[in-house]
Amino acid sequence: MPKMTTEKPKDSKKSLALFLHSIKSFRLVIFVALFFTAVSSILNLFGPKILGQMTDSAVESLSKAGAIDFEPIKTSIAQLLAIYAIVALLGYFEYYLLSRATLKYTENLRSAIVAKISRLPVSYFDNTPFGDTLSILSNDVDTLWNTLSEGLAQIITNLTTVVGCIIMMFVISPLLAAVALVVVPLATFSVARIAKKAQKHFVSQRKVLGRLNSRVEEDYSGQIIIKSNSHERVSTAEFMKENQKLFEDSWKAQFLGSLAFPLVHMFTNLGYVVICMLGGNMVLSGALQIGSVQAFIQYLSRFNQPLSNLSEIVATIQQTLAASERVFNFLNLDEETPDPVPKKTIAKIKGAIEFHDVSFSYDKKTPVIKHFSAKVNPGAKVAIVGPTGAGKTTIINLLMRFYDPDSGYITIDGVPTQEMSRSDVRALFGMVLQDTWLFSGTVKENLKYGKSNAKLKEIRAAARATGIDHLIESMKGGYSAKISEDSDNISAGEKQLLTVARALLENPPMMILDEATSNVDTRAEQKIQDAFEKLTNGRTSFVIAHRLSTIRNSDLILVMKDGNIVEQGTHDELLKTNGFYAELYNSQFANS
Repeated sequence: MPKMTTEKPKDSKKSLALFLHSIKSFRLVIFVALFFTAVSSILNLFGPKILGQMTDSAVESLSKAGAIDFEPIKTSIAQLLAIYAIVALLGYFEYYLLSRATLKYTENLRSAIVAKISRLPVSYFDNTPFGDTLSILSNDVDTLWNTLSEGLAQIITNLTTVVGCIIMMFVISPLLAAVALVVVPLATFSVARIAKKAQKHFVSQRKVLGRLNSRVEEDYSGQIIIKSNSHERVSTAEFMKENQKLFEDSWKAQFLGSLAFPLVHMFTNLGYVVICMLGGNMVLSGALQIGSVQAFIQYLSRFNQPLSNLSEIVATIQQTLAASERVFNFLNLDEETPDPVPKKTIAKIKGAIEFHDVSFSYDKKTPVIKHFSAKVNPGAKVAIVGPTGAGKTTIINLLMRFYDPDSGYITIDGVPTQEMSRSDVRALFGMVLQDTWLFSGTVKENLKYGKSNAKLKEIRAAARATGIDHLIESMKGGYSAKISEDSDNISAGEKQLLTVARALLENPPMMILDEATSNVDTRAEQKIQDAFEKLTNGRTSFVIAHRLSTIRNSDLILVMKDGNIVEQGTHDELLKTNGFYAELYNSQFANS
């Protein structure tokens, strides 16, 4: 895989350096392929010279004998055939080696990006649009692949052709070659100025494309919400604004990137006119043979074409640098802090959890949790309640080590979670969230997601415990029935029941329920509550709920407000104090 570095690219030179460093493992193969490319280009340069010699031989034989001597011509044709056969063979090996190396590189690069995603902290996903990361994984990596698979070979071919043509033109006529090369500084200066202006637009184009992808993904997945709130016009207007920005940046980038071609073409056409005039005079004066002028014009044509191609490649290079900057900036993002070595483990989990003066903020500026302390006995059912923004979900994030506290610590059975590996901590908990997640696959595959070796008998038992077995059996195919990618062939409540059954099947030591019954009706809610009574029996469990009726029989209720526990106790104890919990509870049942 591409070797990562801690240095972050801040300009084009560093982006290019990191890009070249990332292909280190493939340099030999790519070098050999490009060597074949260079040799092929050099061999092709002998074609005009041989054709010019054929012309001079024919003219000379006609002037002396009045007839064409075909023997020299046959020799020249044999030389051309040999050259073109070797070029074809080299081209085969070039494309074979280059295609395998570049495809393997992009495979490794995508693997590195996906592996990087698994190492990124949860804060990255909370703060970064999904479409932006997707754009890096697809569009930017494809840009790098195109440059490696086609761009490098074109650059080598064109550079070799340019240098070779210059040498051959000086061999034929230093005067004509000097005149032809006058246009090079003018063309090079023009292209350099244009490339500098085009670069910033290519960078902006990539950033806007990432934002646009995010908006498309959000709008597509949220169509029901958009339509139910008659938000189509606003959503469309916001999309059009981003789309217009993408159009402007893309237009400027493509225009400036393509402007180099007509400028180079203009200068080279002027060179043609001058060469034809001087060459004709030199033939008439006997300074050159007509075949040499013919060969010179062909070399000039081949010289001009690579210059035009190189000017077009400038746009590709700018895109590559912009894509490289985004890819390697992503690969150099700060990762989760490494797990401790050696890590601590819990031989036999009991489920005693304690928060020791925990403080936390997402942005290191605005406190969300302030000096939070709580002790949970093994097997206790703990409910966390409070208004929106009180810090309920943050407590779960800290408990699962999605984030680590800014100060203080959390222990499980006396072992600080920060001295355990994240995977070990998370393996202790089963989670059922408010936002259900099912993937495209069969019902059975979704249910056994957390326990891949589960047998059908166990799967059926978990489904019966949640009351979802009847629905599954009624589906076409039963447990082998397919769930669509967006799970739109089952209702929200049915999705929730399936995630509950999945958690039951996993049978973890401890449980977390984050608004797990918010999307189901009263009857389904009672089934889930009954199932969780069995699941949480003897296991430590945390329940976040806005429906306070669902947590009345909890062993401990933590009442949160502004990042602090303001009250704690059982349901009856908290009602008797007539405090903040009683206010929340009574507000939900005021009509009753």
